[in-house]
Amino acid sequence: MRTVISVSFPEEMAVELDKLAKESGRTRSEIVKEALRAFLWEERFRTFRTTIRPKVKKRGFVTDEDVFKDIS
Repeated sequence: MRTVISVSFPEEMAVELDKLAKESGRTRSEIVKEALRAFLWEERFRTFRTTIRPKVKKRGFVTDEDVFKDIS
């Protein structure tokens, strides 16, 4: 199922979007969906990170580097 959502952009952003669409061979809709998908993923990650932060601090993980060292 699809839902149509109307979004208004400032003119210069719309021009830039059209230019990118033409250069990349994608539609404006594809570009906006890709950008929104990335944004939503980042927001979910931020929320997860905020939620889990107190638990991992108790285990001695303070920075991303601490995590990477442990899993590498």
